[in-house]
Amino acid sequence: MSSTIQRLTKNKLITPPKFLANAIQMEVIMGSIAYGVSSDSSDMDIYGFCIPNRGDVFPHTIGEIPGFGTPVKKFEQYQEHHIIDPSAMGGKGQEYDFTIYSIVKYFQLCMENNPNMIDSLFVPRRCILYSTQVGEMVRENRKLFLHKGAWHKFKGYSYAQLHKAEHSVPQAGTARRADYDKHGYSTKFAYHVVRLISEIEMILIEGDLDLTRNREQLKAIRRGEWSKEQLREFFNLKEKQLEALYISSTLPQKPDENAIRQLLLNCLEHHYGSLEGCISADKDKGTEAIRKLEAISNIINR
Repeated sequence: MSSTIQRLTKNKLITPPKFLANAIQMEVIMGSIAYGVSSDSSDMDIYGFCIPNRGDVFPHTIGEIPGFGTPVKKFEQYQEHHIIDPSAMGGKGQEYDFTIYSIVKYFQLCMENNPNMIDSLFVPRRCILYSTQVGEMVRENRKLFLHKGAWHKFKGYSYAQLHKAEHSVPQAGTARRADYDKHGYSTKFAYHVVRLISEIEMILIEGDLDLTRNREQLKAIRRGEWSKEQLREFFNLKEKQLEALYISSTLPQKPDENAIRQLLLNCLEHHYGSLEGCISADKDKGTEAIRKLEAISNIINR
């Protein structure tokens, strides 16, 4: 089975970095499809991660000295939007938006509980387009990334969506402008407010996330069945409730960086093979080597 990136690269519809097609570890469908509120005409928003060349992850293995000279440009992410595959959907065509991260950046964003990255970890199984053994390793350990700091991230994102729902006026003559004029606010931004608040509530209470649980409620909001006042009241009420949930939640206060780092190393080792020469198995080896050199120097100088 090939990844979407690999297939579109082969068909010359996209031109990603040369290594990427064979380095994809996971591709998932995001957006309205993942939340269970899509229409048949929804674009396909694809997120994922890859494992780049060894030198991108461990630059010292290709001779780079941090802080000296011109740093080697490292792969962090690949983005490409509005890619049309005319052969998809039985010839009906499909539009894709891609965001593919280096595994290192992906882990960092997940560890910071970036809402989009957390969603990508918890998409329904039907939304996983492609996954290697490394991809499965990450998904199986997805709860490892959750911590109480998620509340601050999700709250910030939901507040930004609320502001857009109330104050962002779409361009005249567009479907979004018609929606705004009809309801007095943007229903697309509004449903994201409720989605984000519902997601963080699940995370704080259950330490888990089901992206489609509230899909009927979200569909109703997209249809304009909530007023702007209802949306604001919902946000204000939930904000107070979630502040209390944040305090009582049994989630760890911060991410377990050591455990996540070990998961990252396990993934890299599975892909590259041995990591010998890439990392030090014993953090004290360097210090010990310096001590030995100092001892030898003292003997010589006597």
